[in-house]
Amino acid sequence: MTAEEKRDLASFLDLAADYLRDGYRRPREPYNFAENSAPEGAASAAPAPLPDLPGPDSPDTPEGIAAEIRACAGCSLAAARTRTVPGEGVSSPLVLVVGEGPGADEDAAGRPFVGRAGQYLDRMLASVALSRERNCFIANTVKCRPPENRDPLPEEGAACLPYLLRQIKCLKPLVILCAGKVAANRLLGFDGTEGIGRLRGRFHPYEGLEGYPESRRDRAIPLLCTYHPSAVLRDQGLRLPVWEDLKLLKAKLSELDEAYAAESAAGPAGR
Repeated sequence: MTAEEKRDLASFLDLAADYLRDGYRRPREPYNFAENSAPEGAASAAPAPLPDLPGPDSPDTPEGIAAEIRACAGCSLAAARTRTVPGEGVSSPLVLVVGEGPGADEDAAGRPFVGRAGQYLDRMLASVALSRERNCFIANTVKCRPPENRDPLPEEGAACLPYLLRQIKCLKPLVILCAGKVAANRLLGFDGTEGIGRLRGRFHPYEGLEGYPESRRDRAIPLLCTYHPSAVLRDQGLRLPVWEDLKLLKAKLSELDEAYAAESAAGPAGR
């Protein structure tokens, strides 16, 4: 099989996988296959050894990071927790949703956004064809419950931030959605005083692209801020601005899908 035939077959299989997963074309590095040079029936050379791959508990996988979080005692929140809440979702998400921190329901279950606010978040995501089961990953800025559901203290947020940054690097989401002021300020590097009313309604650049494919390192990850689901449950007047933000999110995903489809069609020369 020629190198071109191999590239065509690999591209077809990638396209089929993307269609079956969620209908969005995902960005990929161009393939660089070699031509088959050995004649038919000739003895083939010994295959090159495979590189060492991270195991399921490696720090370079979502499971490995989660294992470290479960053993973490890096701040005072560890003393009172029932369970850590590393996050959950797919390993190659379109959207990474970042909230503030676990509440009582999440602390009991070890899962993010499972209480009333979580159920509302699931409905928010479903309105734009997203879900934690199919194409999202959901995490928080801190992985243990703050007492009485208070905002995380600066030292608590600082202790957990490396875990969140490693999750972003590992998951490589196309878009980040920050639910609430705490998550937005933490990822955008503000001092905690920027309100969602000032931050929502537009995309901000998230620049932490270490570990991303070369073809994506020249573009920041689009980061969108919106109101936390618990705030919407308290104030139904926030439903309209949240819906406007979700429409922006859906449009951005469609835009990225079209851009990556065009890049894929152009091939390496078009990058």
